[in-house]
Amino acid sequence: MPETIEIQLKKGVLTLCVLALLNRHDSYAYEIAATLSDAIDMGEGTIYPLMRRMQAEGQVETYLVESASGPSRKYYRLTDGGRRALEAQTSEWRAFARAVESIVDAPAEAAAAPNDAMADKGAVQ
Repeated sequence: MPETIEIQLKKGVLTLCVLALLNRHDSYAYEIAATLSDAIDMGEGTIYPLMRRMQAEGQVETYLVESASGPSRKYYRLTDGGRRALEAQTSEWRAFARAVESIVDAPAEAAAAPNDAMADKGAVQ
């Protein structure tokens, strides 16, 4: 069964959303997942592999923060590479969104009858 457009869009912008969240403030994975769950209905299990990949790509780095109510939490923060990725992906997203909006919002043209279209091209009827 093909994925819905909503699922494909979510997958496509997930890294951008995480970069944007971390640009606001450092955070731990569960907090990021909860925010994304509320905002775009992304499942919690999606975030952990993404965070590992982003760390391997040098977009984020981690540090531990002691917790009075349990084990230390691993916090993520953007690296310089993450800030560059955020800037690039934001630019790409905005250009893409404008292009899609221009197509979706364009007025419909009146449909020409097949014979009219051929006449416009100089075809002999």
